[in-house]
Amino acid sequence: MMTAETLAREAPGAKAPATTKEELVGRAKRLSALLAAEAREAEALRRPTDTVIRALEEAEIFKLMAPRVYGGFEFDLDTFFEVGLALSEGDASMAWVANFYIEHVWIFCLFPRAFQEELFASRSYALAPAMLSPTGQVTRVEGGYRLNGRWSWSTGIMHADWVLPAAIVTREDGKRVPMFFALPRSEVRVEDTWFVDGMQATGSNDVLIEDAFIPDGRMLSFPDMIEGNTPGASLHPNPLYRTPMLPTLGLAAAMPALGQARNSVRLFKERLLARKAEGGTRRVGTASYMRLARAEVQVEQIYLLLRHLVEDVMRLRNDATRVDRTRWATQLAHAVDQSKSVIAYVCEAAGASGHFQDSPLGRAARDVNTVGAHIVFDLDARLELHGAALLGEEIPGILV
Repeated sequence: MMTAETLAREAPGAKAPATTKEELVGRAKRLSALLAAEAREAEALRRPTDTVIRALEEAEIFKLMAPRVYGGFEFDLDTFFEVGLALSEGDASMAWVANFYIEHVWIFCLFPRAFQEELFASRSYALAPAMLSPTGQVTRVEGGYRLNGRWSWSTGIMHADWVLPAAIVTREDGKRVPMFFALPRSEVRVEDTWFVDGMQATGSNDVLIEDAFIPDGRMLSFPDMIEGNTPGASLHPNPLYRTPMLPTLGLAAAMPALGQARNSVRLFKERLLARKAEGGTRRVGTASYMRLARAEVQVEQIYLLLRHLVEDVMRLRNDATRVDRTRWATQLAHAVDQSKSVIAYVCEAAGASGHFQDSPLGRAARDVNTVGAHIVFDLDARLELHGAALLGEEIPGILV
């Protein structure tokens, strides 16, 4: 078991991982084809296929942001972006789950030392959903807390080892603080509620928790995560663990939209080439060329926007100003909005066959429309907050 003494001894000079960033990105690109091949079955199952989860584990994808002292790769957001984007070109739903599994391993690395040593004692990652909305009830008891309630949107619950529900703790001074709690998957009950029109393969069912005991040391303050000032920020020297939570979460959620926009352009190009070769009934002419070119340029613009955002977050971390953070939130929402537009534009030109349920183009449209409904991608709200921040007004900080 990794002891506190071992962690302190090894952290400063932890060995470089045997796998390079380029190798991990290469694995993700190869796995993209598997996600695409499994997409129809996963959508029918309403969860990721076991084949995909097993392949992601074998490719060591979930070790991406785990600390090296625990056997992880400790790669930064730039690698996360390229890996997540590659997976997202295969399928939005299963990449969404994979991206959040990676990001939630990073969240585990922000908890207090003792829990990290327990969690990573036998494996360098743990798979878990993190339910952001604090809908449950929490009661302070000797040695910890009692947790009860129902949580929705549990992305990753179908293959989870642990669960990270949020709840609001009322402190002795009366202040209400949202917290993440960690408990084993075996201590919760899953209710099959995931009947949706998009992102069906995420399996994001409801979780019910009944009088679960959470010992002290298995909780993490939301405000600390937002500011990048968690216990893990002091424990691990890599600035990755001082990164604010919201841009990291937003990036995990935005990559499936961009990945499917990029894939939709590729599929449209392949259709046009096939029509040209086969002499189809629909003429491939100037209008098709223009649609393809416009969509390709738009996708590249979205990619460059998100790549710049990643570089900016890595440069500033928790030194970012309020304006920086509202800008990041707005850029992420804008990227998803533009990805939706590209997919709609391409589907409109691709023809009626794109509306069959097993069509990758139709699935992309359904999935990314659902992605855009996530609270962090409410573009009007993000624009309002960023405009207020630019004018020096006070703004709430929970979603920036």
